[in-house]
Amino acid sequence: MTSSKQRGQSVSQRLGEGKILPLIIRLSVPAVIAQLITFLYNIVDRMYVARIEQSGMDALAALGIVLPITLIMQAFANLVGLGGAPRAGIKMGEGNSDFANGVFNTSFSLLLLIGTVLGGVTFAFARPIVELFGCPQSAVDFAVSYLRIYSCGSLFTMLSQGLNPFILTQGYSLTAMGSVLLGAVINIVLDPIFIFVLDMGVAGSSLATVISQGCSCIFVVSFFFREKSVFRFDRKSMKIFTDKTASILSLGFTPFVMTVTECAIQVVFNINLNRATGGNRDYTAALTVMLTALQLISLPLNGLGNGVQPFVSYNFGKGDEKRLKTGIKYVTVIGFCFCLCIWSVSMLFPQIYAAAFSASGEVRQIVKDYCPLFLMGSIMFFVQMTLQNVNVALGQAKLALALAVNRKVIILIPLCFALTEVLGAKGVYLSEGIADFAAGIITSAVIFTSLPKIFKRRAEQIKMTEQTENRTK
Repeated sequence: MTSSKQRGQSVSQRLGEGKILPLIIRLSVPAVIAQLITFLYNIVDRMYVARIEQSGMDALAALGIVLPITLIMQAFANLVGLGGAPRAGIKMGEGNSDFANGVFNTSFSLLLLIGTVLGGVTFAFARPIVELFGCPQSAVDFAVSYLRIYSCGSLFTMLSQGLNPFILTQGYSLTAMGSVLLGAVINIVLDPIFIFVLDMGVAGSSLATVISQGCSCIFVVSFFFREKSVFRFDRKSMKIFTDKTASILSLGFTPFVMTVTECAIQVVFNINLNRATGGNRDYTAALTVMLTALQLISLPLNGLGNGVQPFVSYNFGKGDEKRLKTGIKYVTVIGFCFCLCIWSVSMLFPQIYAAAFSASGEVRQIVKDYCPLFLMGSIMFFVQMTLQNVNVALGQAKLALALAVNRKVIILIPLCFALTEVLGAKGVYLSEGIADFAAGIITSAVIFTSLPKIFKRRAEQIKMTEQTENRTK
């Protein structure tokens, strides 16, 4: 049987040695593919739902309303998973595998508790929740049906998404991707069967998602029973109220806020669109299409940041500044090139999205007219998504949080209300583009000026630790 020390050495060989660029590619490509797969089966839901006879546009609008609610559940999974995994990675870099395993088990307990509570609350209050989130009256029943079924599988979502980063942080990027791929394939296969063959409509789409997440959950949990996993389930360590909980939540609060603010701004969009158009469902459905286009740009970049997290966290914990700087340079260049390509296509051919997601001529025209405005600031997403995740991987909770809040809360929300007053529905779509561009510039300036200070503080911490250890010998 492989010992904990031997498994830790294996992680060191994968993350702390060898050529940097091939390692980053090996870690990031599966993570990017995983994000694209997630995007794929989300849009498959929307494409099938939009083609439901007679009620397709109401159903699509309902998904647009439900999306921010499901994002809240994902935000809690990120709170724990993206807070715990980098913390565990840094501890592995320091050579403290026992503490790292304790972080894993505490994270597992938190996910169980949060998933159970969220599922119960969402199921019980589904109707008032969707009404609060600005759902057009014609789409309320569709949204409630979807949400109640989805809430029954919320625990699956929490565990699969919250524990997957702990697979990735060990350097097993292909395995982490496999869990997402499994869920996507099952969802894509079940969607047309449930929606059309069994005539379940929106409810069928939700049920397919729950089943796919359940299968993904089983795959992820089973990994930690395998010999090669550094992290193991330990009942004695499955405690919620420990010193590790605070460190997990403090670092995870940034990705949590990033996801919650995405939810908040979608609610703001829906409210302002209802106010500007008198509750016209076509504008809400068009927003759903544009948000999908935004995901096409942002999710792969987010995957790049998530993929490089094990490399960043481990080498930061180890104190290898030279290796870190080189890796971050590679990530920045890769992120910019990818972002530029996808952004260019999206700006030049917005009708692609309209044609893919809507059979309605009215919705297609709205998307064609306003999508370039909505996406114009996404050219800066390589900073927002990629380097923001690098900041989290470095353990810089406060700085990452400030930058996350700046983008959506400080800039976008006030801008959306202001522009809607002046320009109507056009102002809603334009506010996203302006805010993303402005936030990208601010984030770039802050991150690139702060990185040298972060590296300097870490070097000083390592030096002090070594001096303390020498004195005690």
